[in-house]
Amino acid sequence: MKWVTWDQAAACAVICIVLVSFLRRLSRTKVRSVIISWCTELALISGLYMLWRLAMTLPLDHAPGAIERAHQINDLQQRLHLPTELSLQHFVMKYEWLAQSTNAFYAIAHVPATVAFMIWLFWRHRDAYPRWRNGLAMLTAACLVIRYIRVAPPRFLPELGYVDLATRYGLSVYGPVGTGVSDQFAAMPSIHVGWAALVSFGIVAASTSKWRWVFMAHIVLTIYAVSATGNHWWLDGIAAIVLLVVALRIDDYARPRITRSLLSKIN
Repeated sequence: MKWVTWDQAAACAVICIVLVSFLRRLSRTKVRSVIISWCTELALISGLYMLWRLAMTLPLDHAPGAIERAHQINDLQQRLHLPTELSLQHFVMKYEWLAQSTNAFYAIAHVPATVAFMIWLFWRHRDAYPRWRNGLAMLTAACLVIRYIRVAPPRFLPELGYVDLATRYGLSVYGPVGTGVSDQFAAMPSIHVGWAALVSFGIVAASTSKWRWVFMAHIVLTIYAVSATGNHWWLDGIAAIVLLVVALRIDDYARPRITRSLLSKIN
């Protein structure tokens, strides 16, 4: 699967910035204001995406300590009496259609769902958008930093009975270690689960529809998919959710104070 590259994202950001600069020279209209606001946010998101993709290209294909840390996480989960991912994977492997659909969900759902959520939030709930955008940025940045502590996913531990479900069914998005869109030894924390939590929690928090709780299924399905495919440990997802909560609390504390400080300087 081909994702947008870092240079394509950079080009998009530059085009948006140039367009905004041009539009600001024109007379004020409602259409102009809408285009400026959308282009400004697109430039920001494109810039963040560019940084994410650049970080993913760093030479981290080696795994010093990654396998050992994976065993340590497995041992810790057993001491905490968490259910084993292995039993879930064995259940999924009983049904080929379920294994293939689980692999497809893991490979495809997380990025489009996050993009769709951010567009919906910006369009329908503009007042709530900055909090969740900032939460997304801080969560992703934290995941990129923590990934330098190398942790192998369950699928790299065949001695425990795990298999690479995607490779078995020819649906792998990774390829050989050191290639592909993502770092294969950065299981902790799970950015899949973190982004899914952002989508599910954000919809529940921002929407007033009685159907909003249905979207909690997204994080449930994501946790199921990352575990059943052998790509993450339970603790990977738990760590990501904790990071999201911390990021949102930081935004709740910092953004109002920064806004008041800027307004006081203007006035």
